[in-house]
Order: sequence, then C-alpha cells, then structure tokens
Amino acid sequence: QVHVEESGGGLVQAGGSLRLSCVVSGRPLSDWLIGWFRQRPMNEREPVAKMWANGTRYVEDFALGRFTISEDNARNEVYLEMNKLRPDDTTIYHCVLKIFGGSSAGDYWGQGTQVTVSS
Repeated sequence: QVHVEESGGGLVQAGGSLRLSCVVSGRPLSDWLIGWFRQRPMNEREPVAKMWANGTRYVEDFALGRFTISEDNARNEVYLEMNKLRPDDTTIYHCVLKIFGGSSAGDYWGQGTQVTVSS
C-alpha cells in the first residue's frame, strides 16, 4: 500500500534553514518520481523540486542555490533541504509520489507541512 507523509515544517527566521522529510512507502522499483510542491494563492501548487527513480534531480529556478532534494534509501525518506529562507517561502509544502505504470499508477499526496518564515 502506498503512503506518503511529510514532516519537518516549522517557524524559522529569515535567512534560516529547515529540512523537510517525506516518508514514502509502497513505491515500485522504477517508473516513479517524488516531488515537492508548495501551496500558492487560489490553491495552486507550485513545483519546488523533484527526483526520478533513475536518480535524476531537478530544482526550480527560484530555489536554485537555496533548496536541495535528496534521498535516504535505507529510510525510504526524501528530503527537501531549505536554506536562506525568505518570508515569501512561507506556505504549506507537500510531497507527492507519482507512479507511472502498473496497478498502483497515480499521484499520492501527503497532507502537507507548514513552513513559516518570519522577517
């Protein structure tokens, strides 16, 4: 059974750092990606970073040089390391597992974790 759960959000001052964690269970060996998105006005979800099963990683332009996506296979966790945080980074961050084939194909979202950056 597929399950996705985020943690690690909190309150931090501008310029500070947070590490978000996404625990993923039930993913196949291939044909998936894990992405971090964040909530924007009008309930839109803005992509932040993603990684594919083959190890390829991508970080959106606004996060380059500040955010890093990484994985601990042994713990089934994917991390979003966020540095140099700014007040406009404040929002809810979601993790999603996208499975592209097989009987479990689909998008599996976590409940989100709140990040608040004070000025």
